[in-house]
Amino acid sequence: MKTWQKVSLIVGVFLVVYYMPLSSPRFTGAVIESLYMIQDYARLHVLTCLIPALFIAGAIANFISQDAVIKYFGSGAKKWVSYAVASVSGTILAVCSCTVLPIFAGIYKRGAGIGPAIAFLYSGPAINVLAIIMTARILGWKLGIARAVGAVIFSIVIGLVMAALFKKEEGERLKGFTGKTSGAFEEGRSLAQNLLYFATMVFILIFAAWGKPAEPVGFLNAIFNVKWYLTGIFLALLAFILLRWFKKDELSAWVESTWGFAQQILPLLFIGVLVAGFLMGMPGSDAGIIPSKYVAAVVGGNSLAANFLASIIGAFMYFATLTEVPILQGLLGSGMGQGPALALLLSGPALSLPSMLVINSVLGPKKTFAFVILVIIMSTLTGFVFGTVFA
Repeated sequence: MKTWQKVSLIVGVFLVVYYMPLSSPRFTGAVIESLYMIQDYARLHVLTCLIPALFIAGAIANFISQDAVIKYFGSGAKKWVSYAVASVSGTILAVCSCTVLPIFAGIYKRGAGIGPAIAFLYSGPAINVLAIIMTARILGWKLGIARAVGAVIFSIVIGLVMAALFKKEEGERLKGFTGKTSGAFEEGRSLAQNLLYFATMVFILIFAAWGKPAEPVGFLNAIFNVKWYLTGIFLALLAFILLRWFKKDELSAWVESTWGFAQQILPLLFIGVLVAGFLMGMPGSDAGIIPSKYVAAVVGGNSLAANFLASIIGAFMYFATLTEVPILQGLLGSGMGQGPALALLLSGPALSLPSMLVINSVLGPKKTFAFVILVIIMSTLTGFVFGTVFA
């Protein structure tokens, strides 16, 4: 950091502290709310969602050969295969926009093209099956179907546009992966053993992150009631796999890679969650610096402006897994239009201020900006069309 940057930072921090309106109940309430939000994130998401995702990312970096990633997600892969797999991957991962980040970083740094990687990044939190079911049951079947179809189409279109926009840069980046063949497939384990290893970790993530359904009945609730038994079973299976099939140096490399992702991602996520909590408050509350009544007021009706604002609010606000549905239920009751509701559903779960900070550390500001703008524009237009035709 240059001297003028250090001086600017010190002066900026001093001015913020000097003029901090501590006498304002709204300001002090927003500060407390940001602390509540970071505590809630730590309690509900770090151990059950983020830590398993980090270990999966570390495993991808060590035990999946770059040839395999390039074959299915690289620039030379069949587009219909890579985008089809990436766009539907979120149907089994009940994760938020932050939890999907380590896995995205893992496949991108392993040689995946930006198009399929972005398709996975968007689809991961946007179309998990629990969210789609809850949306249809609570907000109506039209919004449920529109969300599912829109998310799949979005992930493919945004991935293709990103690949076209950064074709030259990506071509240079992917040259560095040509001919590399490191990974577990050369370490004596069979394909079936590797698949079981990764499937076990994915199931640990799925069951540990399984949220409580809105109604305490049915299959989803039955899974919720036994989630920790299932998680324990798969943890025991993972321990057996690691002891029997992996060497000590492989396990050390896995932990080291996981720690590397944690150092890159966790600080940015925590900063982002604090800022999001300060601005908007915890989901469903009215304790952020921006009063929720203003949010409800600007997203009423079905104008382009309302859809645009709903997309922006969704893009910057942090939604924990499945919390977007009850929040939208309250906003719809306060006068939010159907179009803006869909716009928020399409931008919110896939983006957040914390996730933007991490994506920027992986892709850089130019690609991150393009991704965010594409999500906002497509969410706005889709919400406007939906509100015009079906509302």
